[in-house]
Amino acid sequence: MSNNVHQGHLARKRFGQNFLHDSYIIDSIVSAIHPLPDQAVVEIGPGLGALTEPVAERLEHMTVIELDRDLAARLATHPFMQQKLEIIQQDAMTVDFAALAAKAGQPLRVFGNLPYNISTPLMFHLFSYTEAIRDMHFMLQKEVVNRLVAGPNSKAYGRLSVMAQYYCHIIPVLEVPPESFRPAPKVDSAVVRLVPHATLPYPVRDLQVLARITSQAFNQRRKTVRNSLANLFTPEQLKDLGVDPVLRAENISVEQYCRLANWLTENPTSQA
Repeated sequence: MSNNVHQGHLARKRFGQNFLHDSYIIDSIVSAIHPLPDQAVVEIGPGLGALTEPVAERLEHMTVIELDRDLAARLATHPFMQQKLEIIQQDAMTVDFAALAAKAGQPLRVFGNLPYNISTPLMFHLFSYTEAIRDMHFMLQKEVVNRLVAGPNSKAYGRLSVMAQYYCHIIPVLEVPPESFRPAPKVDSAVVRLVPHATLPYPVRDLQVLARITSQAFNQRRKTVRNSLANLFTPEQLKDLGVDPVLRAENISVEQYCRLANWLTENPTSQA
């Protein structure tokens, strides 16, 4: 039997499918999520239900979002879960999570074993709904978790670190080796908890400005910010804002990026 077939389902490369089967790891993840019966729980990409089953056991009802039509159909006929599941068969990138929270009458608890190929854009999509989300638990490539939690002055620190930490408090939960999956991926994985800030530590007036500054700085991360952000700030303006112009993108804190973004929002015509 092909290593890509698990419980009779052929893993599809285009969906980035790797199915979790290690019962110790599954128990550890469910304990970390700690779902309670009256909570609004949403799973992204339930797959063959490795996490769905033990989570559903603790709940009266849960919502699952599954793009793969075959897997959605399997869940719809599952012997004991079908009564509990609301199945949304669509791309999670197109789901309105605020509408789901409004329907539930409470903030969502979101979790999932995210396909590596969409994990970053999907997290950015979810960040735009942080007011509707209580917390998120995701299985990700370990390298992505390292980037989420990285602080300034480290190689892993980048645009994802800044944007994620702007919205959320981030806690690594556990590491997951490749052999916990079928088929085994070529990389290590890890589970991370993201808790949206109740009050944003460094509120930014226009998030598109923050996204623009961080993209521009990190896309040229070997340059000093005097050069990489030369079309936005003069060296004197950077100094006035508490940013040394000879630093590189990875040396600048989330708070400093937010300060730059707010200044640029207020002074949009300062530079060409």
